[in-house]
Amino acid sequence: MRSEAEPRRTRASPARSGGSFEARLRLAPQDEVESFGNGTPAPLELSLLFTDDAAIRRLNAHYRGQDKPTNVLSFPQAPGPHSGALLGDVILAVETVRGEAALAGKPFEDHMAHLLIHGFLHLLGYDHETDGAAEAMEALERSALETIGIADPTAAAQSE
Repeated sequence: MRSEAEPRRTRASPARSGGSFEARLRLAPQDEVESFGNGTPAPLELSLLFTDDAAIRRLNAHYRGQDKPTNVLSFPQAPGPHSGALLGDVILAVETVRGEAALAGKPFEDHMAHLLIHGFLHLLGYDHETDGAAEAMEALERSALETIGIADPTAAAQSE
């Protein structure tokens, strides 16, 4: 049995636009950071944790006051001289992501990539607290996903 802090690996999906799932994810952040124009230095570093619903529920309750699982949490590195290019932590709940993908009829890997990019954008300072901020963040997500060959995750919802 894995501990809640032990990373889990997902199986790579066949390449849709060249390269493995992992290779496409490695390319997306660098490509997108260069186009954000937010002054963030490259190369960048972040910590990823793939965990279960129980662990992310505890974190969500402790840090956000929400006693329920969520799909992704982001914790930016504290600003200051020690932060350097370390952006912070992105924590993804594999169970929740898998369930959401199944309900939406999306490939698990595509939904995981979307949420990883979503968490990454939070580390860069983007949020979705207002309609305008949400629209800007979603546009960046779509652009990053397009870079790695993943279709717009909101297209199906908009056509329904």
